[in-house]
Formats: sequence, structure tokens, C-alpha cells
Amino acid sequence: MNIILLGPPGAGKGTQSARLVENHGMKQLSTGDMLRAAVKAGTPVGLKAKAVMDAGELVSDEIVSELIDAELEALGSDTGAIFDGYPRTEAQAGSLDEILAKHGRTLDHVIELAVDVDALVERITGRFSCAECGALYHDTANAPAKEGVCDSCGSTEFKRRPDDNEETVRTRMEEYRAKTAPILPGYEARNIVTRVDGMADIDAVTGSIEAILT
Repeated sequence: MNIILLGPPGAGKGTQSARLVENHGMKQLSTGDMLRAAVKAGTPVGLKAKAVMDAGELVSDEIVSELIDAELEALGSDTGAIFDGYPRTEAQAGSLDEILAKHGRTLDHVIELAVDVDALVERITGRFSCAECGALYHDTANAPAKEGVCDSCGSTEFKRRPDDNEETVRTRMEEYRAKTAPILPGYEARNIVTRVDGMADIDAVTGSIEAILT
């Protein structure tokens, strides 16, 4: 099975992808992760990408397509793929169809984790972690049992990501809508798009995705 997971940053794509990997043995194909791995490994496409990034330019669709092609080539035919962060444009959607066809695969589902922007702002801006052990917390949803003390290691040092602020979250949301809106009609015409409430409990979101896949 091959699926695309859509949703803005903070919608929970990473969490749900990890569960799909664990529950179904699927492979998560995140373009960012693939780029970093290819550059680190010094593969031919990685060297090509590094040269572009070193020049301060954006990696082209062609290079991203090469990465995905190589990943699918390495996957066994019985291993499903989760596309995370790709495609983002109509051109990329067309390239993905061609790559999948080359490897005898088809796109089965496009699952969008739908979010409310105000609730997403609250979710993301409230996040923080233990600076010592990395345990994750939230101001309202998951605060430490004792204020200012990590439940896991007892540290009193915490940190927040500098980009976890309202302005950045709302900007990301607008960018997501602008990039994603053009690719959805084509998939909707093929009747493979399903929207899931990304603001629901994590287990509930997982259950909704499982219901789509069965």
C-alpha cells in the first residue's frame, strides 16, 4: 500500500507515520530526511543535492524525484510507502505517479490531517521539552506533575523551539494551504482523498487512519 499523508507542521504526521511503520511495516519517505541521508552518505544524487544547497539554492523537483526513485528501488515490493512532505505541487504529483508506475505501484490513499488553525497555534506554542532528557511536555495538555521539574529525570531545565510561536505557526499554515490546495483536486477526482480530524486524540487519529486502510 502506498499513501500520502498531508497536513501542516504540528498536525501529527510524524507521530502517525511512526505508528504506520510500526503497525504495518511501511517505510516513511520524508523528503527532508532522505536529502540529509543522501548528502551524508555521499550518494550520486546526494552529491548533486549538496552542490545545490551549498550554492544557497532550492533542491529541484528532479533531484527529489531521483531520491524517491532510488528509495522505491531499494524497497521490497511487499513494503508499503508513506510519502511525507511530497508531493507539494501539481508537477511533483505528476512525477510521483510516473515513479510509482515505474516500480509497479499505485497510490492507494491520500490522507489529510485536518486541523483548526487556532487550536494548532495553542498546541504548538504550548510545547516544551526537558533540556536534559528530552521528555516532551505541554503547558496545558501535559504539564509536569511538579511545576518546573521533569517527571522523567528531575531536571529543572526546559527549552522551547524558537519557531514554536504564533506568527510562525500561522505562516506555515498559510504556506501549507497555498502549496497543497492545487494538488488535491486531482486526487479527489480519483476518489482517493480522505480527511481525518488531526485535532482529535492521537489514538483516535490512528484509529481513523486504520479504518481508511482496511
